[in-house]
Amino acid sequence: MHTPTRGSVALVDDEDHILETVGFALRREGYRVDTYGDGEAAWNALSDALPDVAVLDITMPRIDGLELCRRLRGVSESLPIIFLTSRDEEFDRVLGLELGADDYLCKPFSMRELVARVKVLFRRLALNQHNPDSDEEVLAVGDLRLDLRRYTAQWLANPLPLTVTEFLILRALVRHPGHVKTREQLVEEGYPHDTYVSDRTIDSHIKRLRKKLNNADQGFDRIETVYGLGYRYRQPASDDASASEAGASTQPVDAKRL
Repeated sequence: MHTPTRGSVALVDDEDHILETVGFALRREGYRVDTYGDGEAAWNALSDALPDVAVLDITMPRIDGLELCRRLRGVSESLPIIFLTSRDEEFDRVLGLELGADDYLCKPFSMRELVARVKVLFRRLALNQHNPDSDEEVLAVGDLRLDLRRYTAQWLANPLPLTVTEFLILRALVRHPGHVKTREQLVEEGYPHDTYVSDRTIDSHIKRLRKKLNNADQGFDRIETVYGLGYRYRQPASDDASASEAGASTQPVDAKRL
């Protein structure tokens, strides 16, 4: 087993086998993992010493994952948080994202997928801390800018609070504006290591993407549903000039090559 050098993860779940298997997978990747069987035990430990990343189950005794997320957000706005949810917890999952979770995975989930999400959050955290002004590897499509290294987005130069999954799905759509992406293709882009995701999950992510972009710009209407096929990102012809101007100083990645 590798010596833990990559950062700390708090894993909170009332299922022993989740604590054991997920803890083992993350430790094998070099992370220090502290496990807690319920939200109250986690809060007592974490309120004074935050981890680098938190992985929280929603349904737990004493303090559930939503309340724990709320308390952790009261201590830190930037702590990366991933929720583990059951398939029938859609309302709670959405509420968790509104509380500020960075992502979620539905049980049962792929261990490779969870490890990949944790790695992304650590990478984003490190880049934001050490290269706050770097504009490398930016995909610019009109007024939308995606930082492909940090997994962050901007619309009209304002930050978009996207989860990792939302970012991956939006990236898949804007790489080829006007081209239709099926739900199956978006599953592969948004969950490359997870075979348990349904088409309905993609529809939920698209709904949240539209809502967030509409909050940023009430006139936003670029993500179109192509009934019977999937979704596409529509780029008006007027965006071509603005995309070129935006890319003059930032060297954006060419969407046609991706």
